[in-house]
Amino acid sequence: MTDTLMPTKPIPNKSTINEAMMNEPLLKVNKLTKLYAPGKGCEDISFDLYPGEVLGIVGESGSGKSTLLTSLSARLAPNAGEILYLNRDNNWLNLYQLSETERRYLLRTEWGVVHQHARDGLRMGVSAGANIGERLMAVGERHYGKIRDKGLQWMEDVELDVSRIDDKPSTYSGGMQQRLQIARNLVTHPRVVFMDEPTGGLDVSVQARLLDLLRTLVTEMNLAVVIVTHDLAVARLLAQRLIVMRHGRIVETGLTDQVLDDPQHAYTQLLVSSVLTP
Repeated sequence: MTDTLMPTKPIPNKSTINEAMMNEPLLKVNKLTKLYAPGKGCEDISFDLYPGEVLGIVGESGSGKSTLLTSLSARLAPNAGEILYLNRDNNWLNLYQLSETERRYLLRTEWGVVHQHARDGLRMGVSAGANIGERLMAVGERHYGKIRDKGLQWMEDVELDVSRIDDKPSTYSGGMQQRLQIARNLVTHPRVVFMDEPTGGLDVSVQARLLDLLRTLVTEMNLAVVIVTHDLAVARLLAQRLIVMRHGRIVETGLTDQVLDDPQHAYTQLLVSSVLTP
């Protein structure tokens, strides 16, 4: 790992994973399978996600991690298995027994999705403020002044120039677009956030600042996060627990430092030693 990837703020104590796991899970994944062809997709995946926990999913290209994330975030129906979510009303929901409208509402309110390419998670034809405001309206906010004030506050929180609230995201740099996408997703205070390579495609200095921001927000908001990344340095910085995937299956899982410092599976050992390329 290069020094330029290191955050500028203190690393949260990873022992908080033990405190989180004393609570009931927010998400239960049971034998989830989504296959396009033999060995293509993900198969027989099971794990729990706890409040305040950051779970990393790593593996080389084609390992099934993106298919898994898309299925978890209600955007791709699995072939088998189930995903259970404990909502704010303390009721367990079977994700794929909900209607499409109910799943979309969940994604707009209690969940968030941060895409690798910010353009996939933003409306490029409307202003930055409108991108944030739409999420607030989804949870019932109707007062224009309050919406704008929250938009300004969130732009400040993600270190964007508040004077650009009326500018369209298409005029922003890639790093700024990613910060705006984060603000759009977190303004409703979701309970679970899914992140797909959130620092991918950014230069190293921008990546370091964005990682610093993500770590701060995740800790302060006590978010439960599932993050897919091919970058083990990003996984080490953000995730408390790690899942290693190969050919659509989990080959190793455990606390991040344990997995990366003392990998047990031969494939994980190759990943850590950088024999395999992303």
